[in-house]
Amino acid sequence: MAPHWTLRQLRLVALAAASGSYAKAAQDMGLSPPAVTAQMKVLEEDIGVPVFERVDGRLRPTAAGQELLSAQERIARALSEAERAIAALKSPERGSVVVGVVSTAKYFAPMALAAFRRRRPEIELRLIIGNREDIIRGIVSLDFDVAIMGRPPPALEAETRLIGDHPHIIVAPVDHPLFKRRKRITPADLTRESLLVREPGSGTRMLMERVFEEAGAPNPPIAMEIGSNETIKQSVMAGLGLAFISAHTVAAEVADGRLRVLEVEGLPVVRQWLAVRARDKRLLPAGQALMDFLEREGASFLPQMPGGEGGRCYLPEARV
Repeated sequence: MAPHWTLRQLRLVALAAASGSYAKAAQDMGLSPPAVTAQMKVLEEDIGVPVFERVDGRLRPTAAGQELLSAQERIARALSEAERAIAALKSPERGSVVVGVVSTAKYFAPMALAAFRRRRPEIELRLIIGNREDIIRGIVSLDFDVAIMGRPPPALEAETRLIGDHPHIIVAPVDHPLFKRRKRITPADLTRESLLVREPGSGTRMLMERVFEEAGAPNPPIAMEIGSNETIKQSVMAGLGLAFISAHTVAAEVADGRLRVLEVEGLPVVRQWLAVRARDKRLLPAGQALMDFLEREGASFLPQMPGGEGGRCYLPEARV
């Protein structure tokens, strides 16, 4: 027999789980506490197991409660998608797009999205920035219509559109002794230096480890883990160490002489920026328009390295 759960009951489960209290859930729903208690009792009788247990005076979902929470999230997402699809049917030129952006892309993605908004002011954009793991999670959960990132993992079935090249380099303080060396620097030479790196799970961190391993210098010395490209740049300028980093994050500092690019064998490593969507994600016209725009014009918003710095890092002139 099919369950008789209602959307209201599932919503109450979500609110009670978030607040740890039936009373707060009742307040949020505009119901009396006895009404909520009665609803939850009916639900538990229907499924035959408890939905919540009390721990230190707060409600905590049981395993069955967690299943109901997952179901409520999927239903809420489906209803939201339906609402957006109906709005698009009524006004095909309008719509909204939820965009996930890896933190390294924040040096060009906002400018690209602003240009898109100027072209299509009727389309609403919501921007969410996170590290690679955050963005992959958002793609898998279908929370994002479009993501701007590097190549997603092979297991993730996704449509990708090329935006442009994404070079990675080693930067150092402008007065670092390695700049006085005449012969080209190897990754093995850098194992005697202090490296400032992003947190585990960061795409930049994973690429750095791969570069050193392929060069025969695995397990490079890590002086400090730093969760922000901005803090890494400031730390390198302060003389705390070197950093393997996206060229696009340091273009301004290299251009004005606050950082220098080390000429290291095998670098720059050039990956690609991509616009990504999950194949299971229903892409409405607004999202399709953004994907097309990023593929067509996204490269023009990538930061440029000064000529002669970082090998292949310098990019075509930006469009006005």
